[in-house]
Amino acid sequence: MDTTQPAHCPPGIGAQAPDFEALTTTGPVKFADFAPGKWVLFFSHPADFTPVCTTELMGFAKREDEFTALNTALLGLSIDSIHSHIAWVNDVREKSGVYFRFPIIADIDMKVARLYGMLQPAESDTAAVRAVFFIDPSHKIRLVLYYPMSVGRNLDELLRALQALQHVDEHHVSLPLNWQLGQKVLLPAPITLTQLDARLSDDSVEQPEFYLAETYV
Repeated sequence: MDTTQPAHCPPGIGAQAPDFEALTTTGPVKFADFAPGKWVLFFSHPADFTPVCTTELMGFAKREDEFTALNTALLGLSIDSIHSHIAWVNDVREKSGVYFRFPIIADIDMKVARLYGMLQPAESDTAAVRAVFFIDPSHKIRLVLYYPMSVGRNLDELLRALQALQHVDEHHVSLPLNWQLGQKVLLPAPITLTQLDARLSDDSVEQPEFYLAETYV
């Protein structure tokens, strides 16, 4: 299956994450070579030295170890210069002791933001919205979230979604509403009569309905 996207179309779920080269707060990055073998949480924020963005990136920094434990690298972006990024990172560290160690892309020419659909013209032509791309180790985009500039993200939900994606990959199951790690999962519904008969005779799983079978893995 061809998972490339037309040049005018932002990448969506199932597409290969577009490659790019950019300058970041930790040095130059070529995305195809970034964090090999890891998941990447690639997120944008509207601007440095702004209140919501500061709370968000402080949150990411404080909980970066939780993402690391899930084999995931953080990568930020905003349409600011590298000098603005460095000054902001240093200011937050001096004022709060919180240090943004993960790379933040300086996308002053907006090339990466446009490539990933982080610019939403109805919201702003010059600042990225709060986009989040969950990208797996094969560089396939698995989940995309967009938040407006005025609403901060929920880190608990980002971590839950990341755990969910990894759990699905490991166990080949589906997950119900509000799933949390350690809770029941959903098995695929039967698609043949033979599978239906096998499901109905299977006492090892809970079956509120034959197509809704729950179990622990």
